[in-house]
Amino acid sequence: MYSFTMVKSNPIFALTMQFLYPYFLWALVALTIPVIIHLFYFKRFKKVYFSNVRYLKEIKEETSNRNKIKELLILLSRLLAFACLIFAFAQPFIPKGEKIKQGLPLVSIFIDNSFSMTSEKEDIPLLDYAKEKALKIVDSYGEEGKFQIITHDLLGKHQRLLSKEDAVAYIEEIRFTALVQPLSKITARQNQLFKEEEGDKSFYHISDFQKSIFDYENVKDSVGEINLLPVQTAQLQNISIDSVWMDNHVAMMQQPNNLLVKMTNHAPQTTEQVRISILIDGQEKPIRVGDFEAGSTMIDTIPVVLKSRGAHKITLKISDYPVQFDDEYHVALHVPDTIIVINIYEGAPNKYLTALFEGLPYFGLKNQPFNQIQYQEFSKYNLIIIQDVSNITSGLSSELSKYIREGGKVLLFPSVDNNPVSYNTFLNSLNAGRLELKPNSGIEVSRINTEEFIFKDVYNKIQSNITLPKANKSFQIQNSSRNAGEPILTNRDGSLFMCKYTYEDGLLYLCASSLSENVNNLVLNAEIFVPMLYKMAISGVGQKKIAFTITNKSIIEIKNTGVGGDNVYSMKGENEFIPGQKRLGNKVLLDVGDQVKKAGFYDIMNGDQVLESVAFNYDRLESDMKLLTSDEMEENLGENRLGIHIISETEQNDMTNTISAKDKGISLWKYFLLAVLLFLMVETLLIRLWRTSS
Repeated sequence: MYSFTMVKSNPIFALTMQFLYPYFLWALVALTIPVIIHLFYFKRFKKVYFSNVRYLKEIKEETSNRNKIKELLILLSRLLAFACLIFAFAQPFIPKGEKIKQGLPLVSIFIDNSFSMTSEKEDIPLLDYAKEKALKIVDSYGEEGKFQIITHDLLGKHQRLLSKEDAVAYIEEIRFTALVQPLSKITARQNQLFKEEEGDKSFYHISDFQKSIFDYENVKDSVGEINLLPVQTAQLQNISIDSVWMDNHVAMMQQPNNLLVKMTNHAPQTTEQVRISILIDGQEKPIRVGDFEAGSTMIDTIPVVLKSRGAHKITLKISDYPVQFDDEYHVALHVPDTIIVINIYEGAPNKYLTALFEGLPYFGLKNQPFNQIQYQEFSKYNLIIIQDVSNITSGLSSELSKYIREGGKVLLFPSVDNNPVSYNTFLNSLNAGRLELKPNSGIEVSRINTEEFIFKDVYNKIQSNITLPKANKSFQIQNSSRNAGEPILTNRDGSLFMCKYTYEDGLLYLCASSLSENVNNLVLNAEIFVPMLYKMAISGVGQKKIAFTITNKSIIEIKNTGVGGDNVYSMKGENEFIPGQKRLGNKVLLDVGDQVKKAGFYDIMNGDQVLESVAFNYDRLESDMKLLTSDEMEENLGENRLGIHIISETEQNDMTNTISAKDKGISLWKYFLLAVLLFLMVETLLIRLWRTSS
């Protein structure tokens, strides 16, 4: 690199001109040739004799002086024209920054291929515009450049350097994706590849720059200069179904299963006549038609009655245009064949408990004596009831703890003649409270916690004449500081009659009294006892996921139906694949990875048997179609820009010069070519208009 430095009187100001191809400057030596010819060229004069030459001598001297000036000016214009031509070939420029990029160009180009880029500009999708700009960027660098082409997919093949030819091929293959990443994550991936590479590093982000993914404030460091190329059209209106969930933990047959649907109108004006419908196992039914206020979010409750056991595929739909990727939301509900409860008792099984479950459809109860427990079958039950067992052995304690950890539910009614040490040892293993015999054993329930799932939505209004449980002998539940528990039924003196403890993935329900009707009349209070047992059987720590978002990190948990470790599960939907599989006790974790590309339903298969169905939906991150203008991006970036530059649409139209000016500074070769033409014109004018006599 060759440079000239011109320093003015102020030593702080310095203007440096440098050359991209300084070896062309050797051609300046050729300028000496016309100078030498001019200096050593002599005309041979012919002698003519005159009688008196005094006047001729004066004319000759005057003409000779004029000719010399003209010839010098012509020579100077030719020299300057030739010199300017040499300077133009040497590609002079004035650097913009302190550091001039001189090494191997390392260029990373991010192309936004998310659904928001389906928006059209002059009937052409924005993705096509983005790919065209990416090709211009690649073309602006020499053959020695190395390129990374990266999209929202974040595929493994994106983490490699490509030649110019391969980069062009990668760009042409880019298609729309269901995935969407915040731009800070894209920058992190670019840094990951380039941090160990040597060269001049430049990052280009070509996107419509939605507000929802513009998070450069999370970029703490960047190994390359980040250049933003906005590709935008007019902001579109959009209504989205954001999420759907159930208010129950388990879907039940022939009963209303309430689906709660959250929807948002992202448009700045009210949208009229929005149609909402539901598709249940292929049968579509309209829900309602109504107006949707601008910028509002609403949660609607849609009751769904399922008429059979097994898997049910449900899709919520709205009418919306032109953005449609978030107009549907798929959920998969599974109605179990039977809710199975086991009652482990000592003495005799409680007749009221047996009668209760015999009266509930789709429920099954198994009474098992304490001395005949089969621990290996615990995982088959939805609820384990421990009824009046005097001693919780270490074996039972260990198996119950394991069962709860893995998502099981236990309801414990302590015997009045229990071994307190064994009970408290078990409770301590779950970080639950302690049982202590009350000095004044007579208690009466005064409050029902209707905010807790067990009694939530059970009563429209609790009547004043409702009969509440009483016990003539009970225990004091002393809660642990590590796990305070949640009250379900509370006594008049403020002590707990029934409470719930969460432990890892499971639940423990603890009563302060025995289930025997001679001690506790809970079984005689059907208004309390029946809904309480029913809701406990279908409760859970968290609702089983009824829908997944398409990402590269979806993990699905299913029960391990295989006896051995060689059982292989597959998934079948839009495509069929075998997910990654990890066995944890009676559970199997299925790692979907990047196998799911399209929203819809996928069946989990064990051979030819369908175990259950799962639903996948597109990410809603881009549902808000708010785009940031260049001014808003500038404001958002603030002062801590980390070398982030916004390339305007005008600059994008001539990417070659924009990149050259960015990387090398202000290019001057055009001005030197203009100077060449100027000096050649001066030469022509001197020859044609400056008349002299010989």
